[in-house]
Amino acid sequence: MDVSQKNNAESLTNETLIEDGFFILRFDNESAQKQQVERTVNSSYIQFHFCLKGAAIFNFNDGAYQLPIQEENSLLLYNPQRDLPMNLELAPETWVVTLLMSIKKFHNLFSNEASFIHFLSDENKDRKYYKDGSISPSMAIVLNQLMNYSLHPSIQKLYFKGKAYELLSLYFNRPADADIEQCPFLVDEDNVQKIKRAKQIIIARMDAPPTLSELSDEIGLSLSLIHI
Repeated sequence: MDVSQKNNAESLTNETLIEDGFFILRFDNESAQKQQVERTVNSSYIQFHFCLKGAAIFNFNDGAYQLPIQEENSLLLYNPQRDLPMNLELAPETWVVTLLMSIKKFHNLFSNEASFIHFLSDENKDRKYYKDGSISPSMAIVLNQLMNYSLHPSIQKLYFKGKAYELLSLYFNRPADADIEQCPFLVDEDNVQKIKRAKQIIIARMDAPPTLSELSDEIGLSLSLIHI
């Protein structure tokens, strides 16, 4: 992978090589101005993007096509037919976390469950794939931990590795086409509102997010539902 990076606001981006074929990027635009970030990504990589707060726009083909990502939402992008370089426009007060993983490495993680991951199936493995979705409260906690951490540099890479895999586990643990308002485990509007409240609490307390147990006690909802 070409890891050369053109970054018009280098202080916005923190990139860590987790292991061969696996990168984590954290974009933090705390300014009052829009910021632009560019990075090469070749066709052998899957892109997972998570917008924790604010909003961002992915520009493709020199801006001819745009793909927005809003607060508390995620995007999965994969196109084995062509490179998908990142040209990311970050709105003011925006946080985005990106995981880049080679398809070879990713397939090894799920080799026994390839049928569960739609784009890994034999009939889809050479097709482009796109999926958007919401960020669950448990995912938001991990994302906050990636953005707000205080660790000795010697263990930072290990910490990021653990959190990145935890984030992927939570992402793929969700039911297909999961949506909080439509999730079969949330059978009444009261639980829907509690889940929404959980997200609001996490966003409001980004500097010191509550644990899942504390969140469960505060909103009065079972831990099993918060994990959705």
